[in-house]
Amino acid sequence: MDKVILRPRREESLLRYHPWVFSGAIAQITGHPAEGDLVGVYAADGRFLAYGHYQIGSIAVRVLSFDEDPTRADFWDVMLSRALALRQAYGLEAASHTNCYRLVHGEGDGLPGLIIDYYNGVCVLQAHSVGMFRAKGAICAALQRVYGAALKAVYDKSSGTAPFKAGLDLVDGYLWKAGSFTDDEQEVLENGHRFLVNWTEGQKTGFFLDQRENRFRVGALARGRNVLNLFCYTGGFSVYALGNGALHVDSVDSSRKAMDMVDRNVALNGFDPAMHTSYCADAMEFLRDVPEGKYNLMIVDPPAFAKHRGALKNALRAYQRLNAAAISKVAPGGFVFTFSCSQVVDKEAFALAVFSAAAETGRSVRILDRLNQPADHPVNIYHPEGEYLKGLLLYVE
Repeated sequence: MDKVILRPRREESLLRYHPWVFSGAIAQITGHPAEGDLVGVYAADGRFLAYGHYQIGSIAVRVLSFDEDPTRADFWDVMLSRALALRQAYGLEAASHTNCYRLVHGEGDGLPGLIIDYYNGVCVLQAHSVGMFRAKGAICAALQRVYGAALKAVYDKSSGTAPFKAGLDLVDGYLWKAGSFTDDEQEVLENGHRFLVNWTEGQKTGFFLDQRENRFRVGALARGRNVLNLFCYTGGFSVYALGNGALHVDSVDSSRKAMDMVDRNVALNGFDPAMHTSYCADAMEFLRDVPEGKYNLMIVDPPAFAKHRGALKNALRAYQRLNAAAISKVAPGGFVFTFSCSQVVDKEAFALAVFSAAAETGRSVRILDRLNQPADHPVNIYHPEGEYLKGLLLYVE
């Protein structure tokens, strides 16, 4: 195994179990590791520190283990079993009302660069590193052993997430499926609500599982209210609102495919079509034309406005504009659920953008709760960067 040797005194972060080695900390590399190869990381004095996947870029090594050798035959079985055990301990895997969850959340489950979402027997895998992409065959085999007969298929959807490298076959497709399985779409349950998930055509792995508990919060406040769901994707928040007594829900997204799925999900749950209206439109433009006071519950859940630090300034301005528009239009005594999924926008920066938006409107606004990602998207305490989803529940007078 090739070795990555650090500069003097550059091992402190690894001794605190942070799972990244930055290129600037490296003094020497022995051997000629290809991107995605497993390497050992050593301090300048020769002490072993960790094993990880080597990659070219500012993050040079993503750590898989600080002790156990990842080349051992049962490594993937052990790591995936640990991830499943966490979901079982939290009550997700055995819940009769929910059969979809995130099984692996990158660094949060000790597997940097790997995402696996579980949809009622189908595992959808996304590799965000060359190392994980090259390991997908071993990961698929381990998933079959961990889930046994409960597993219907394993689908690889890494073409949009794995770094483009010559020689990588970045084509999405099934790594394995049971002989009787033929669908690219699956019906799932989330807190008793029914949803159709299409992993081949949908965004990410097909559904935004990270908003499960926040959707539940929306449902708890929806009774008797007129609801606007902006950037609705396939209508998760809309279904929860309708299922909990909303008077009417308007769903808005710029994607026609997403809006078609919203309509299917509304019908799947048996709601009166007159209680829901779909709008395929730009959310900001739609909000600009909304009469003041029409809605007394709004969900503002845009895609990531900043995917790297260079876009942070513009992203914060966009969050301020969007939230100012929502706060100015919501009815007195109304609620606004507002979110950011941009990892480079921390909680404090997002809250400041929303504060600036509220001040711009001049309305009385109170924060009732701070919202985040659920337990199946765990944050490694040594890797705070994994806390990417943040939100605020606002009460506007």
